[in-house]
Amino acid sequence: MPRDADRTRTLLRRAAAEEFAEHGLHGTTVERIAARAGVNKERLYSNYGGKAQLFDAVLLEQLAGIAESVPFGAGSPDEVAEFAGRTFDYQLDHPQLTRLIAWEALADTGSVPGETGRAGVYQDKIAELADAQRRGVIAAELPAPQLLLMLLSLANWPVTIPQVARMITSAGSRAASRTAVVDAARLLVTPRSESPAL
Repeated sequence: MPRDADRTRTLLRRAAAEEFAEHGLHGTTVERIAARAGVNKERLYSNYGGKAQLFDAVLLEQLAGIAESVPFGAGSPDEVAEFAGRTFDYQLDHPQLTRLIAWEALADTGSVPGETGRAGVYQDKIAELADAQRRGVIAAELPAPQLLLMLLSLANWPVTIPQVARMITSAGSRAASRTAVVDAARLLVTPRSESPAL
């Protein structure tokens, strides 16, 4: 019996990820999620409590995926720049995550699922950046929290607004876009005395 329950939850999360990515929290329905999952909608309520709780579960699962797949390190400017590149790659390969985060922002409920834990993940990265800045390994012009935000923006924004990126860059290749993300990140974090010539 537990196996069937696990399978049902998995089917619901997969279907919900697709529905929420396409239509957002408020634009999709429990009926569509259940139909896509091939289960009775009562299973959604009994397993997750409701649509909003399922959205939270799906988003947290997607965020766990990127946290596990894209390790962070601030041992050198190249390591930080590659983090931005790998984040860019992951977002392109997992477009549901980018869309879910955008829908989360548009829903603007005043709180986000797992906020304390998510903030803790960011704080760990900020602490690594700040330590690297203190040691002179990476540039210290920007405070570490702002630096992390800029690095994530470089990696995420072209994926979040592909239509604008296409208009600005004339639909450049993925490789060219990734190279630009990594080069820009490297410029942000390389101490001025060591700034690379691009």
